[in-house]
Amino acid sequence: MAQDNAAFCGVPEGVPGEAKPPPGAPRRRGAGARKRQRYVEKDGKCNVQHGNVRETYRYLTDIFTTLVDLKWRFSLLVFILAYAVTCFFGLIWWFIAYCRGDLDHLEDHAWTPCVNNLNGFVSAFLFSIETETTIGYGHRVITDKCPEGIVLLLLQAILGSMVNAFMVGCMFVKISQPNKRAETLVFSSHAVVSLRDDRLCLMFRVGDLRDSHIVEASIRAKLIKSKQTQEGEFIPLDQTDLSVGFETGDDRLFLVSPLIISHEIDERSPFWDVSRHQLEKDDFEIVVILEGMVEATGMTCQARSSYLADEVLWGHRFAPLLSLEEGFYEVDYGGFHHTVPVPTPATSARQLAAAAARRDAHLYWSIPSRLDQPLEEAAGGGGDDGGGDPQTPPESNGSLAGPEAP
Repeated sequence: MAQDNAAFCGVPEGVPGEAKPPPGAPRRRGAGARKRQRYVEKDGKCNVQHGNVRETYRYLTDIFTTLVDLKWRFSLLVFILAYAVTCFFGLIWWFIAYCRGDLDHLEDHAWTPCVNNLNGFVSAFLFSIETETTIGYGHRVITDKCPEGIVLLLLQAILGSMVNAFMVGCMFVKISQPNKRAETLVFSSHAVVSLRDDRLCLMFRVGDLRDSHIVEASIRAKLIKSKQTQEGEFIPLDQTDLSVGFETGDDRLFLVSPLIISHEIDERSPFWDVSRHQLEKDDFEIVVILEGMVEATGMTCQARSSYLADEVLWGHRFAPLLSLEEGFYEVDYGGFHHTVPVPTPATSARQLAAAAARRDAHLYWSIPSRLDQPLEEAAGGGGDDGGGDPQTPPESNGSLAGPEAP
C-alpha cells in the first residue's frame, strides 16, 4: 500500500492538506530527481489505464460505442469480418442446391432449380454477395419453386441490411469524430505567474489555428494534487477547481485570436499561500480543458493539456502576438510560447494582500481629516479672546459633539 501511495506522491502522517514525497525519496527537482508521472499528457491524452476489469460484458451491451472506440486497424478488421456472414450464407445456398439435386441437373433445361445458373459453391457465394449488397446483376435469380430459398432470401436481406447499416454507421461516426479538430487548438507550453492590476495571477495562453472557429467555447482548469485529510485519509490525485472567470463569464471565450486565460490568486485559490520558493518545491499538475462546438459540423470538441509545477514560470508574462496591419489584424504564432520576465514579488498572494492592507492603514492614519481644521481653529480662537470655556475639552478627531445639557 505504501508503494501505491508513493506513486501518487505520498503524504506523511501528521501533515494534513499537503502532499510531499515520502521520507528518503529523491527530490522532484535537481540532479537525479525522479520524473513526475503526468495525469494528462501535453497532447491531451489521459495517462490512465483500467486494469482488472471483471465485468467485461458491459462493453458488449454497448457494442456500438465499443466499435467506435476501437483503433482503425481493428475497426477495418471487424468491418471485413462482418462480411464473412456472406460466405456463411453462400454455403447455405450451395447446400440447398445440393440437397434439391440442382447440381445434378445442370444440363437439364426442363429442371427448375432453386437458383438459376448456380452451378457450384463459387456461384452460390457470388449470389450471396448480390443478395446482401442488393446488387442484382440478373444472371443468377431465385425461382418460385423453392420455398426454403425464399425464406433464406428474406433472412439474408434483413440481416444484411442490419449489418450494413451498423457498420456504415460505425464508420461514419468514427470518421466524423471531432477528435482531430483538437489538434489545431493549441496551449502554451508554460504557464506564468505575474501581477495583473496589482493582483497575483496564474496565466496560460490558448489559440485556434483554423479560420473556422469554435462556437460556444469555454475553458476550465483543475488542480491535480494528492492530499491527506485531517482524519488521516490519503486522497491521491485530488481534483480542485481553479476559477478562470466562471462568476464573471470570462470562461466563455470568443476564440478568434489567441487569448490569455487568467486565474486570480485570491483567498479562495489553492495557491493563496504559495510563494515562489514554495512553488519550486511543490508537486502538482494543472489540467486545462477547452470545450466547444465545431463550426463546420456542430459536434462537440474537447482539447486538453496540463502543466507540471516546473512548467509554471514565476515572474514571467506572455509576449504579445497581435499586430495591426492595413485592414486586418495579424497573429504571429511564431511567438505563441514566448514569455518575457517581469518584476514580480516572490512572496505569496496572502503576504501581498497583508502588505497592501498595512500600507492602506498607514495612509489612512497619516492623512489628517478635514473635520479637524474647524475644531482646531475654534479651540485656538477661544484661547485668544478669553471667551472660551477652559473646562470644555476640544472635540476628538472628526467626532460629533454630544448633545447640549438642558
